[in-house]
Amino acid sequence: MKNKLCIVSICLASACFSAAAWAQTSPFMVVTPSDLKWAEVGSLPPGAKISVIEGPMNEAVPITARLKLPANYMLPAHWHPGVERVTVLSGTFYYGQGDKLDVQNTRALGPGSFVVMPPQMNHFGWTREETVLQLNTMGPWGITYVNPADDPRPK
Repeated sequence: MKNKLCIVSICLASACFSAAAWAQTSPFMVVTPSDLKWAEVGSLPPGAKISVIEGPMNEAVPITARLKLPANYMLPAHWHPGVERVTVLSGTFYYGQGDKLDVQNTRALGPGSFVVMPPQMNHFGWTREETVLQLNTMGPWGITYVNPADDPRPK
């Protein structure tokens, strides 16, 4: 019994130390919708806006960003270098997997829906109404289009 108590004490102390270490290295942050600053996204087709909430997108740090996609937006097939976690905050995002945008082969994801995509998984999406997504990933963030002709960045 004494050994079990000792092990439990060590585990609790480790958990407290880990929480304290996290608190010391992670800044406290509160963000409300009115705090968001929206900007154009050069790596996505025109019309998309981004608000980076946490972390520079080009560094190996945790990233939280919001994407605002206009109505009737088409996002061609692409992939990302890291795991991407996407939560639908408003609107409906029609999400599909594959090498080419195919509106017939998508799933409607409403507010509260969540998708986790592994690195280099080809996927695409579209909207009927303005839709806001929250992106959580580990940087650096990147996007590679399956068809290079779909890439809106200057050649």
